[in-house]
Amino acid sequence: MPRDTPDAPVRSSTPSGESRLALVRRARKMYRELVELYPDAHCELNFTTPLELLVATILSAQCTDKRVNLVTPALFARYPDAEAYASAGREDLEEMIRSTGFFRAKANSLIGLGQALCERHGGEVPGNLADLVKLPGVGRKTANVLLGNAFGVPGITVDTHFGRLVRRFQWTDEQDPVKVEHAIGDLFPPKDWTMLSHRVVWHGRRVCHARRPACGACGLARWCPSFGEGPTDEATATKLLRMRSFA
Repeated sequence: MPRDTPDAPVRSSTPSGESRLALVRRARKMYRELVELYPDAHCELNFTTPLELLVATILSAQCTDKRVNLVTPALFARYPDAEAYASAGREDLEEMIRSTGFFRAKANSLIGLGQALCERHGGEVPGNLADLVKLPGVGRKTANVLLGNAFGVPGITVDTHFGRLVRRFQWTDEQDPVKVEHAIGDLFPPKDWTMLSHRVVWHGRRVCHARRPACGACGLARWCPSFGEGPTDEATATKLLRMRSFA
């Protein structure tokens, strides 16, 4: 299947050998198609407050969003604020989050998070990256999830799906998540960053699977340098689609 990319001088500075301008144009065409494919893309963790999203995101490490969403209603009712997490009984908290995996480490993070929020921020979740990444259990990925979805601050969230797809798309060849974040941020205006993250992840979960992408049924195929890594026959590829909610 031919790729629809602008003619431009080849430069070795991009993973695909395109010029920088050609890469930007191709990446933005692919994103416009993602907008058409996933107009309702959103964070698939259920939350109503910044604290709830922060807790859910911590729990989602090495766990599915669906599993986290089964656990959080009772958790949020039991621990409605930072003070409640700060004073939580460890055994009770561990039992409530046990099914999300790594429950001891996650309990440590949630208790430490509650204590840090109470001690440093009056029990409120800060709305800036510098303060967020200093909180227990909060790295740059988690902070960007929170900023983009709870505070409306543009951010690129580099999870496993996002990193895998942007390398498959040859938007970047970086492996380090922070370098990936900056490389992709340079291709798109900040206003697109949060929804770009959601739509790339949705595509990774539903179509562009790690082991067997559904290439023959992919709306991005004409622009993708990796077309052919999965079945190119439409009938075969369609059987691989997982067009459902992961919430």
